Amino acid sequence: MPGGTGAERTGRVPWHVRWGAPVCLPALVMLGLGLWGLDRGGMWRDEAVTFQVARRSVPQIWRLLHGVDAVHGLYYLLMHAVLAVHPDEVALRLPSVAAAAVTAALVGELGVRLAGPRVGLWAGLLYAVSPMAGHYAQEGRSYALVAAAATGATLLFVRGVRTGSWRAYGTVLAVTCWLHEFAVLLLLAHAASLALARAGGRVWRSWGSAAGLVVLTLLPMILVSHAQSAQLSWVRPPTWATAESLLRWFLGPGEGVYWTCLVLALLGLAGLAGPPGRLTCARIGLPLAVVPPAALMLASRLSPLYVDRYVLYALSGAPLLVAAGADRLARLAARLRLRVPRPPVPALTGAALAVLALCLQLPLLSDDRDPAHRPDDLAAVARVAAREVEPGQPVLFLPAQARNAALAYPGAFAGVRDVALDEPGPESGTLYGREAGAAELRRRLSGLDRVWVVADRDLLAGRWSPTGSAERAKMAVLGQEFMPAEESADGDASVRLYVRRVALSALPGLAPVPAPPRPARW
Repeated sequence: MPGGTGAERTGRVPWHVRWGAPVCLPALVMLGLGLWGLDRGGMWRDEAVTFQVARRSVPQIWRLLHGVDAVHGLYYLLMHAVLAVHPDEVALRLPSVAAAAVTAALVGELGVRLAGPRVGLWAGLLYAVSPMAGHYAQEGRSYALVAAAATGATLLFVRGVRTGSWRAYGTVLAVTCWLHEFAVLLLLAHAASLALARAGGRVWRSWGSAAGLVVLTLLPMILVSHAQSAQLSWVRPPTWATAESLLRWFLGPGEGVYWTCLVLALLGLAGLAGPPGRLTCARIGLPLAVVPPAALMLASRLSPLYVDRYVLYALSGAPLLVAAGADRLARLAARLRLRVPRPPVPALTGAALAVLALCLQLPLLSDDRDPAHRPDDLAAVARVAAREVEPGQPVLFLPAQARNAALAYPGAFAGVRDVALDEPGPESGTLYGREAGAAELRRRLSGLDRVWVVADRDLLAGRWSPTGSAERAKMAVLGQEFMPAEESADGDASVRLYVRRVALSALPGLAPVPAPPRPARW
């Protein structure tokens, strides 16, 4: 079954053209952007989970996966090996940087296979300068690795359609799905590509066999993760604004970049037409960019599952469409004799436009290196605790997830008394440790006159209320028996000293902080 350009099919693309600029240059640009500001000096909560879980022993990780985070199990085992070499924040994020660089190279190679070196170069560079790709290139989570593996699987899909060889495709896609199970939606995108290409029955049967084996190997993960679905209780159903936001991140959040790329992507859709059996940038890029996010959003109308990072791998389709549209525009200009440059010039012009897009989006990329632009900054919480809380003093984490700061930065909490903790996370097979029950918590707090509380500020402000009797007991005892005496807040977290009401009234000159409002029922 034919695929790719005529030059590629006859082997006339020189190796230095095929593997030089279109593949290596995007990888180098992505690598440079990924390494820029990598040590930003603070982990946010999800990175902290990776950091503390990956430093556990393999049996402890295995035990944890039976209760939570089975979907990230393969990634935790990989990071266990990485952090065994050097456990710090840079090492935590280096695999994501490397994966993002590989993805940029693979997008470039996809462009070469489907439309030639010029389109490959443009597509790879557009991926490399994307703020969304840059954001997840600097996260100690699995999403950049999933994107690299999914793009590699798509490249093998193109090869399989052309050669009939599907074994490598099935193997890589199965591993991708074990890195994150929502990568299975890539099968829907590839099915849509076959439908747009009007593939023959033989191709459908061969691909269907490989797809069936992928789903079969993923069944254990699906069963276990379904039992852990309560972990996604915080996810809200997507809206039209969610879809619009994702489109902007795929094409470029800056106004000028967004509208330019949108027009070029629409021009690239002309590639949907053409002879049967041929894969084009449009027939690959459109399903890849649209089908996985759309499928997850539709499923989320029944049970909320959609988060943009879960479909980061779909980003690879957008640069292919934009680059194909730019190529069509350049060819149209040449036909109209508006400009007839030598062959290398259009490629350099497109590369210059990608650099311009980088310059326009540079403020976004720069801001992204600031820990304050992550959902929270646990290093800031740890700095406050190290400054205010002395060894031996009691500390209460509210909710239990707030203990993440102590697990990520244990030195800042060295020697403190964790009032609620019964059994640490590694020994209990939990993320944050097993805490005492409500009655025991009340008893422990009854013997204290002062306690430091590390808490979610939204929780203290009453914007949400905790679940579980133990968390409600913490809130009730603090509200009824204690008053906040002083607070050191940083970002979304708060480190507050609570003093028993009787003891507080006996302390001269200590002005109490007003008590937080009672949380509304969820």
